[in-house]
Amino acid sequence: MSDITHERPSETSTSSGTEPMRHLEFQPHRRWYRRPDVVVPVALMALGLSILAMTGRAGRSYRSRMTADGDTNFDLDYFFHLMPQMLQGLYVTARATVLAFLISIVLGLLFALARRSHVRAVSWPAVAVIEFIRSTPILVQFFFLQALVRATPVLDLNAVEVLLIGLGVHYATYASEAYRAGIDSVPVGQWEAATALNLGPWQTWTKVIIPQAVPNVLPTLGNYLVAAFKDAPIADAVLSVPGILFFANTIRSNDFRPVEPYLLIGVGFLLVSLPAAWLVRRLERRIAYERT
Repeated sequence: MSDITHERPSETSTSSGTEPMRHLEFQPHRRWYRRPDVVVPVALMALGLSILAMTGRAGRSYRSRMTADGDTNFDLDYFFHLMPQMLQGLYVTARATVLAFLISIVLGLLFALARRSHVRAVSWPAVAVIEFIRSTPILVQFFFLQALVRATPVLDLNAVEVLLIGLGVHYATYASEAYRAGIDSVPVGQWEAATALNLGPWQTWTKVIIPQAVPNVLPTLGNYLVAAFKDAPIADAVLSVPGILFFANTIRSNDFRPVEPYLLIGVGFLLVSLPAAWLVRRLERRIAYERT
């Protein structure tokens, strides 16, 4: 339940003069849409995701326009010449990862709620789906989805869309377990308080349980986002998604130079993974600070 009172030390002393008295200061609860510290990040995130979803698709061709020095194992000029094309592939991979992770966090919550359902017709299939997907490698799942799309003419999906579905569903199963742990961490007294206030199931979940459970799992979800970014290039080899690994494989096949493109994709992974890991650590410290 949201707190509306805060303790503040007062200069007034007790009759014995040893300990200061504490008074409870009433602070009215503000809706989230009236808090700038919440609205601004949410608006920026929504804007970024909108731009990411609406931006055009990158081409599928990667070809170098210079010949590397054949007498050296590493040509620095050739290395920097490939940089723009590496960024193009990195953009494709990062964009697909973010959009797929949006599917994961929404579908994962639905999986978690279905697994906690008291109706066995709902909980048992949810458990079967979660455990089956978690127990199989994402490489096999990409092959399965590719074969399914090819065998079903109704499913007119391109490689990037298959990647979004495969990666999104795969990490939704992991996110569901994180959500489930977060829900279990909510004290039993919160459930009892909701019952005492005669709140319905919808109000109990949306007003009491989920607002307390989700912040507990945000660092875990952030780690899953970083892991999803590192798994997304698997689809480049299976589905021919024009991502960062597809770029390196194409350049290697055309120019017979594997060192520069594969070193470049290592740089590309660091460009995204290190800031993302830093943001996750900042989020963990922020949540730990707010709960102390």
